[in-house]
Amino acid sequence: MTAERIESVPRVDPGTLTGEREALEQWLDFHRATLEQKCAGLDEAQLRTASAPPSDITLLGLVRHMAEVERGWFRKVLAGEEAGWIFSTVEDHDRDFHVTDEDTWEEAYAAWQGEIAKARANAAERGLDDLGVGKHRSGESFNLRWIYLHMIEEYARHNGHADLVRERIDGATGD
Repeated sequence: MTAERIESVPRVDPGTLTGEREALEQWLDFHRATLEQKCAGLDEAQLRTASAPPSDITLLGLVRHMAEVERGWFRKVLAGEEAGWIFSTVEDHDRDFHVTDEDTWEEAYAAWQGEIAKARANAAERGLDDLGVGKHRSGESFNLRWIYLHMIEEYARHNGHADLVRERIDGATGD
């Protein structure tokens, strides 16, 4: 797989003269696209390849995890929706990361993109200072600004993991 194939996923650099909300949304979309780039052009086996023992982090697991994170923050916390887990279970809270041969890219990607669409819709209805109507497991309240910042941080951290996994798979690197 070549670097050109990875670059086939469109990614727009955030503007340098935008307002606060636009900047937050652009940075979040930039990081979403970065994770998608890290997965581009790989087959199911490659998407299940872990970085290095003892870590079992895979690109497929990262996409599944980010679907869960999008759902948790934008649907459960921000909108107060009663949305269950997509991949995790009571028995295995980290099931999103623990992929099996039955778990597919098609299923994970569809869930992730669906959660991103719902996140955008839920956020569009609110201002940055608006508090989420749901509760986080900590019991704390969070405004949309905090959620955006946290999501940017969450993606940035996991994109670092994705970069290492992708390099192990085929040597491709990039930001």
